[in-house]
This record gives sequence, C-alpha cells and structure tokens, in this order.
Amino acid sequence: MSEKAFKISIALIGITFTLLFCILVIPPLVENPDVIGAFAAGFVNPYAAGYSTDVFCCWAILLVWVIYEAPKVKYGWICLLIGVVPGVAVGLAAYLIIRTTQLKNKA
Repeated sequence: MSEKAFKISIALIGITFTLLFCILVIPPLVENPDVIGAFAAGFVNPYAAGYSTDVFCCWAILLVWVIYEAPKVKYGWICLLIGVVPGVAVGLAAYLIIRTTQLKNKA
C-alpha cells in the first residue's frame, strides 16, 4: 500500500467514525444533556461494558505511544484530546497521519 493510500484510508475511517458518532450521539445528548449519564450508559450491560473497556484501553495504549514518541513526533498530545471526543478511532487516525508525515520529513 502506498503512503498516500494509507493516509487517505486512515482519514476516511476517522471521518466516517466522526460522522456516525455525531449522528448517533448528538440527538439524544441534545434531548437530554446529561453528559455523565451518557458516559455511564456505555456500561449498561456486559457487552457494552466490554466494548467500553476496549476503548479505554486503546486510548491508554495511544497515550503510552504518544509519550514514547514525543521526542520524534510533535503535537501528538492533540490526538489524545481528539481521542476523547469524538473518539479513539479518530485520535489514532490523526496520530498515524501526523506521525507518518513527520517521520517521512525527518528522513
């Protein structure tokens, strides 16, 4: 896979997730603006709790990766914020794009 195809694929997945997140989450949140309740709803049953735990662990792995590569990759911390809202899928996609671009420019 070429670098261009890689970046486009990652960006499209991140954009798709962001759109789906907005479609699924914003209407109920506008109707009932209880952010803490919405957050807790991710743990309403064992299956949702499993997926929610996976998301938290993926964000933690991204955190460790960003810290580890901080001397080589600038602005990774922004991807950690993006990983909170709209989600880890977008934060990881952004980090991979930033990382690939910066490491290529250093080579």
